Amino acid sequence: MGKKTKKPGKGKEKTEKKTAKAEEKRARRESKKLSPEDDIEAILMSIQKEEAKKKEVHIERNAPAPSPRSNCSLSINPLKDTELILYGGEYYNGNKTFVYGDLYLYDVEKKEWKFISSPNSPPPRSAHQAVVWKSTLYIYGGEFTSPNQERFHHYKDFWMLDLKTNQWEQLTYKGCPSPRSGHRMVLYKHKIIIFGGFYDTLREVRYYNDMHVFDIDHFKWQEIKCKPGSLWPTPRSGFQFFVYQDEIFLYGGYSKAPALSDKVSEKGVVHADMWRLNPTTWEWNKVKKSGMPPGPRAGFSMCVNKGRALLFGGVVDMEMEGDFMSLFLNELYGFQLDSCRWYPLELRKEKGAKDKLKRDSEKRATDMDSDTRMKDVDEQTNDFSDGDYESDDDVRPECDVEKISMNLNNKTKISTIDEPSSCVKTFPVQGCSLPEVVKPCGRINSCMVAGKDTLYLYGGMLEFKEREITLDDLYSLSLSKLDEWKCIIPASEPEWVDPSDDEDEEEEEDQTEESSDEDESEEEPGDEGDELKAQNSEGLSLQMGDSVAILRGEKKNLRRKEKQLRIEQIRVSLGLSDSQRTPLPGESLREFYKRTTSYWQMAAYEHTQHTGKELRKDGFDLAKARYKELKPILDELAILEAEQRSEEEASAPEGSSTKKGKVLSAANRR
Repeated sequence: MGKKTKKPGKGKEKTEKKTAKAEEKRARRESKKLSPEDDIEAILMSIQKEEAKKKEVHIERNAPAPSPRSNCSLSINPLKDTELILYGGEYYNGNKTFVYGDLYLYDVEKKEWKFISSPNSPPPRSAHQAVVWKSTLYIYGGEFTSPNQERFHHYKDFWMLDLKTNQWEQLTYKGCPSPRSGHRMVLYKHKIIIFGGFYDTLREVRYYNDMHVFDIDHFKWQEIKCKPGSLWPTPRSGFQFFVYQDEIFLYGGYSKAPALSDKVSEKGVVHADMWRLNPTTWEWNKVKKSGMPPGPRAGFSMCVNKGRALLFGGVVDMEMEGDFMSLFLNELYGFQLDSCRWYPLELRKEKGAKDKLKRDSEKRATDMDSDTRMKDVDEQTNDFSDGDYESDDDVRPECDVEKISMNLNNKTKISTIDEPSSCVKTFPVQGCSLPEVVKPCGRINSCMVAGKDTLYLYGGMLEFKEREITLDDLYSLSLSKLDEWKCIIPASEPEWVDPSDDEDEEEEEDQTEESSDEDESEEEPGDEGDELKAQNSEGLSLQMGDSVAILRGEKKNLRRKEKQLRIEQIRVSLGLSDSQRTPLPGESLREFYKRTTSYWQMAAYEHTQHTGKELRKDGFDLAKARYKELKPILDELAILEAEQRSEEEASAPEGSSTKKGKVLSAANRR
């Protein structure tokens, strides 16, 4: 067990060799004749022939749930506001990519899926865009990926679905945008507006910042061009586009730019700027950040409810000692559209729910104490030896409300890139059974919509080591109460297929060369496999109370770098970099609240609209809950970081590896 001593510079040399080999293999693949899995035209032609066999619309009620997917579209059905429309998406299982063209309706009240099969349906796609107007769903663009991800086909087709008849129709009008995916599309009055996106030509990825408008009344396309001397957003994909009254907002996005380094030709750029578009004059203006905006991230989701935009999730790439790691976030932010002010949304339990929890806890405690005393009386009537006898104080379980609350805080679930959280579980707290806090795990490319004062979050993906986990869970959040997430559909067990050994002719050669280096730089054989099995058996949720134990090696034998990564993951997942939400070392609750009063009162006001004394009390309650949640973790992390520094100083003469991990590709930034 354990990691063997590395030779200085070996990791860097190995990385450069592997990078060169990957480039050579890619060049050979481009020059080779297309394999059946690469021939997208043949695949799409086959799909079209199957579609031609359909003669009528078929609706399957109580249908099986859709497979996990990301980069799909989710819309509120305008004919029934408790029904969600799910179309398309993609799923990668480690060996092949599956692209979908299926159409589902989900009734959130009946908790029932309906699968709709119609003749003349659009071909399968992902990273497309969809909007609804009256009783019609409009879809534009997207992409189809070959099963082995070697080829891409970008669409420029425009479709409409009649939600009354479930009949598709392709709209072919002159002047439509060029093929693309990763673009964004919104509805403003009777106009559909498309901006940005990207097009992958294998040799390069082109990013767009053009804008096109489709007039639904006159069935006509129009391209809006930048006027000389006017402001205009830079090319990008994966941004968010939303409408409020007579303004359209654009936020964030992802693109690539030429790199200054000789080793790489381009680098990823995560945009964090916001723009406002006047749809009457078609003029853009930059929006100045105010309030407490989220940090730069890619792959986040946004939607609008009343006068507020909501942002969830995203990913941040970080480089630590030559290693890249992707941190998947599950933060929720609000953006007040009239004042253009950002603020984090802190969820809080309703007072009634708190009182009920307290009453239930006290009742359990009373019942348990009563049962324990009766048991003790029965035991004392028997002839026990002195060694077997236990006093009432030794046997009685402690179950008072304060300790339950503290234990609940310590056991609150957090989400990290290592382990996506499951839906909801129960755990014992000194003989009691209390529910864990339910919260979606961090993710990117998920679907988020708001309808009937409820926020819905579906699917997406995240990375777990070298695996991409695609999700199929569905969560809801009351936007009027903002009290708690509810898991409507829990995530299914992730599946992953390791690539076959004969996928490429050069695979065995690569493995042979790598195995010679592993003796010097990697763990002993079998360690990683055993670790993955252990992680899978533990489930997909990481509890706050367990996180420190894991880092300290009480449950797993972590290497130094792994421990450092886990520390950083917990810091990001809990938002510890935000000083407004995090106690400083040695800071008391009183000092913490005094320093961050304005933040917590602002967060409380978004929930209750209270003022004066009530607002101060609400703010203090939020700060107190945050303080109790984080204080034990911060104390342990301080110890761990001190241990980490000591280990780094002790191992400094041995040299360090600069091996680079995998960073999500541009295709995943859609």
